[in-house]
Amino acid sequence: MSVQVRSFTSSLAPVLASTTDQPSLYWLGQAGFALKFQDSLALIDPYLSDALAKKYKGTEFPHVRMMATPVSVEALPKVRFVFITHRHGDHFDVETVLKLAETWPDCRFLLPAAEEEFALAAGLKPSSIVLTDALQTHELGPFRVTAIPAAHENPDRDDDGRYPYLGYVIQCGDATVYHSGDSVPFADLSQAISGLSIDVALLPVNGRDAFRASKKVPGNFTLEEAIELCEKHGIQSMIAHHFGMFEFNTISRGEIDAAAAKSLHCEVIPANLGAQYTELATPKNDAKSNELASSKVGQNV
Repeated sequence: MSVQVRSFTSSLAPVLASTTDQPSLYWLGQAGFALKFQDSLALIDPYLSDALAKKYKGTEFPHVRMMATPVSVEALPKVRFVFITHRHGDHFDVETVLKLAETWPDCRFLLPAAEEEFALAAGLKPSSIVLTDALQTHELGPFRVTAIPAAHENPDRDDDGRYPYLGYVIQCGDATVYHSGDSVPFADLSQAISGLSIDVALLPVNGRDAFRASKKVPGNFTLEEAIELCEKHGIQSMIAHHFGMFEFNTISRGEIDAAAAKSLHCEVIPANLGAQYTELATPKNDAKSNELASSKVGQNV
């Protein structure tokens, strides 16, 4: 086992406030994670409100939370960066994002260039937004972030050929973490992450089916597909997420536990609240290359 999982019983906020000499991950529920390295805190797809329950109240899928919010925006220590993979409300939570922007005016929000208009209409200031597209790289504090194409069932492009769904490969310290965003397996994804020496993959495992598709609820990797992706690309550890939030769009933790027990070549870890994930880097015999093929360097912040 390479990733160390340490449980804590205190609230999340003081844990995030501490300085770390190695990258540490914390699950926020659904696809949300906090990534702390040194004194820099980045959030990935934080859904910290109850906005979707308000939006869909009284509908077939009321989006009632199955788990409590692990931390409020008001309780968080300084947030320097927010990495947003796409516009769906459990990933681009406008209520949470605007509170973060109001609380820390110098916070920077990395998001798909295809969603610039949406972000501005939501209320983000142009100066706070860092736009990206597939295979573009940005140096953001101690984080080197490369956008990876994603397909939320379909590999969509906008009229300018940009991906509205992205994932991110994040290099910090000696660790490389991949958050796929919402995605299914597809050729461009496999090509984009090939050879990137990813240590830990954060993958959604709620799957997809005909019923959800008929209700316009796009799906994600099945648990088996997520493990297969890791095995194909030599990713030794996977933290499975995107479950346990909404009753209509989840799988049981027991299914993930069963897969973890059977997986021989990939360490499968069900995401847990109240857990710190450290020692993310996989020991390697040769030095990891920091050059990402075909990447474009974006702005430094």
